[in-house]
Amino acid sequence: MQEFSWDTDRQARTGIEEAVYCEGKSIAQIRHILQFHQQNQTQVLLTRFSAEQHNALAGEFATQLEYCEQGKIAIFGEPKPVINRSDICIVTAGTSDVALAKEAQVTLKYHGFESPIIADVGVAGLHRLLNKLDEIKQYKLVIAVAGMEGALFSVLAGLIKAPVIAVPSSVGYGVSVNGQSALSSALSACAPGILTVNIDNAFGAAIAAVKTLNMFHACAEQEK
Repeated sequence: MQEFSWDTDRQARTGIEEAVYCEGKSIAQIRHILQFHQQNQTQVLLTRFSAEQHNALAGEFATQLEYCEQGKIAIFGEPKPVINRSDICIVTAGTSDVALAKEAQVTLKYHGFESPIIADVGVAGLHRLLNKLDEIKQYKLVIAVAGMEGALFSVLAGLIKAPVIAVPSSVGYGVSVNGQSALSSALSACAPGILTVNIDNAFGAAIAAVKTLNMFHACAEQEK
């Protein structure tokens, strides 16, 4: 087995718990990572963790793995207790974007934030978004996931006070293929207050939200 360079002080250094990108890793490598955390009684988040990888390891680590197949993500060990239920929500343009929403949702749960998913409110039927607008406005941060032309980002940011973290998804075809149009839309949106991550980077959007909310709560505690 190859030597691993363990990043044991990531949480203390960055405020973010350990996460491992599993795509491209062998079953043996992931097993070694899980054994390390098992021995040290620590938690780890497994991103882009395929069903095949999970099935190969579930028998050995079943009681410690909480797996979300749709989001290809798993929590190994106990997540943090829920900090707040009204900090953040995740909005998707279509049901095809829900897999990325799930990745963000589990990442947030791992860090102690509960985040409902408000799905299928794309602007092709604007009434769907307007019907959910009062609910969305309750949250301090919004992660928005959209493919195709990515119109949801600008429309949503123009209707709510909360910052919008845009996740361009690779849902689409023709000129929209691989999320390029959605990324361009997010970066060129005329509505201010949009923060954009890379295509399909729902994990990165969730981490940006965690860092922002952690700072928000730290400042609130200092003011008490």
